[in-house]
Amino acid sequence: MPQYHGSCHCGAVRFRIDAAITELTTCDCSLCVKKNALMAKVHESQLTVLQGEDALSLYQWNTHRAKHYFCSRCGIYTFHRKRAAPDHYGVNVFCLDDFDPHDVPVRATEGVGMTVVDPAARPEWPGPRVAGEGG
Repeated sequence: MPQYHGSCHCGAVRFRIDAAITELTTCDCSLCVKKNALMAKVHESQLTVLQGEDALSLYQWNTHRAKHYFCSRCGIYTFHRKRAAPDHYGVNVFCLDDFDPHDVPVRATEGVGMTVVDPAARPEWPGPRVAGEGG
C-alpha cells in the first residue's frame, strides 16, 4: 500500500495517509473555491495524524456536517471530514511531501448545489436526511 507523509506549512501538523491516490477532486462550493482545494479522498482508517493534533483548528459552516481542519499557527488547510461521505477525508494534496498531482486524473465535484436533503442518501452515513436538519 502506498504511503504519503504530509504537513502544514510551518510543520506543526504532520500526518500520514496509507492509500493509493488514483483520483483527485475539486469542488465548487464557496469554501473550496476560496481555498483552491485539490483533494484526495481517503477512508478515515487511512489517515493518521502523527503530530500537532492540538494545533488543528476546526471550521464548520452550512449544515455543520463537514469538518474542515487547518493549522492554527500557519493557517494551512490540511484535510476535512467529508459531508457526503463522513467516513472519508478529503486531503489537501499540496500538503503531501513528494507528491506530483499532475499525473493523477482530476474530477470536478459539485458542492455549490449540494442540497441539505438527499432522499437517496445511504443510511449508514450520518448526515442531512430531512428538511430542517441542516444549518
